[in-house]
Amino acid sequence: MKHVVIVGGGFAGLNAAKKLGGRRDVRVTLVDRQNYHLFQPLLYQVAMAGLSPADIATPIRSVLARCRNISVLQGSVEGVDLQARTVSADFGRLKFDYLLLCCGSMPSYFGHGGWEEHAPSLKTIPQATEIRRRLLSAFEAAERTDDPETRRKLLTFVVIGGGPTGVELAGAIGEMSRFTLAKDFHHIDTRLTRVILIESGPRILSMFSEQQAARAARDLEKLGVQVWPNTLAT
Repeated sequence: MKHVVIVGGGFAGLNAAKKLGGRRDVRVTLVDRQNYHLFQPLLYQVAMAGLSPADIATPIRSVLARCRNISVLQGSVEGVDLQARTVSADFGRLKFDYLLLCCGSMPSYFGHGGWEEHAPSLKTIPQATEIRRRLLSAFEAAERTDDPETRRKLLTFVVIGGGPTGVELAGAIGEMSRFTLAKDFHHIDTRLTRVILIESGPRILSMFSEQQAARAARDLEKLGVQVWPNTLAT
């Protein structure tokens, strides 16, 4: 019986495992650093306190529970030996006949590693909750200060990247500041929050049609989001 090792329990890895589940001619081992599958498209909702982390995280074992030929192991893969056909992980080695690397992607800071400390990306639940903490803390700090310039800085948020995640996050900040938080603070007008969406290309949502991108830009403007195309973060 052939052994298939899948590294990564994201969309690609999980769907590959489902396709192989139940087959009698292969056994499958899925390895992931987490024991849950994360629905990343809704991470921005966690960052904006619209959803809890549990709402977008599903145990991988539960998803594949009916597939008796699949084993799920939590751990970090540290290397691959193609000659020996082995995967090295923090719990040991796995021999494979076929290997699927479904590790996902990493955010790029374009050679500026120091940016990450000040501008977290939105790929994981800890990053989403950290963005939420920083966002709400900024409103709290603005409520406490009497200095207009300090308050203006605290109520200015910049989102870099005009893809789906950036657009959703910028729109959610605009919606939260103008509607959700409007009645919660007595010393600041949260509707004056400034949200800037920076995109290096000529328009946001470059993977969609121009008509769809233009509609999204108009919707963002209605929420008070300023869209800056053809702008580089330096």
